[in-house]
Amino acid sequence: MSGDDEDIDWEQVEREEFGDQTKEGEDEDQPILIAVYSRAMALADGTLVDVTELAKQCGIKAPVALTRAVWDRYVELTPAAEQAGNDETGRTWDILWMFYCAAVQNPNASEIRYTLRVVTDSIRPSPVDLKAMIGPGDDGEAVITILLPEED
Repeated sequence: MSGDDEDIDWEQVEREEFGDQTKEGEDEDQPILIAVYSRAMALADGTLVDVTELAKQCGIKAPVALTRAVWDRYVELTPAAEQAGNDETGRTWDILWMFYCAAVQNPNASEIRYTLRVVTDSIRPSPVDLKAMIGPGDDGEAVITILLPEED
C-alpha cells in the first residue's frame, strides 16, 4: 500500500459516492439498506397468496398468506384432485384448519410444523408437511405465513 492511500478519507469518499444516507438522529454505524422487500410487495407480485378471509372463517384472527410453492403444490388442482372432487377453497380450508389445530396446541410458538393429507398425484391423499411462521408484518402486526418446511 502506498503512503497516498493512508491519507484518503474513506468516509468522505463514501459520502461523496453514496451521499449522506443517514437521517438526523440516526446512528451512523447502522447499516445502509440497499433493498427492501416487504410482505405487501410479496402479496402484490404473487410470491405470497393472501388467504386471510378464509382464515377468519377458521377462527384465525391474524392475516394469513401461503407461499406460492404451497399454493402451487397443495391448493391448485391436479388431475387426481379434480377426479377426487376437490376444489381450491376446500384444499385451502384443509391447510388452514390443520394449522389452526396445531396452533391451538402450541399457542406460544412462533414456528409451527404440522402434517395434513392432500391429494397430489394420486387420488389417495398422502401426508405432507408444512410449517407456519408467526411474526411481525410490515407494520409490526402479527401475521402468519404458511410455507414448505424447506422455505424461509
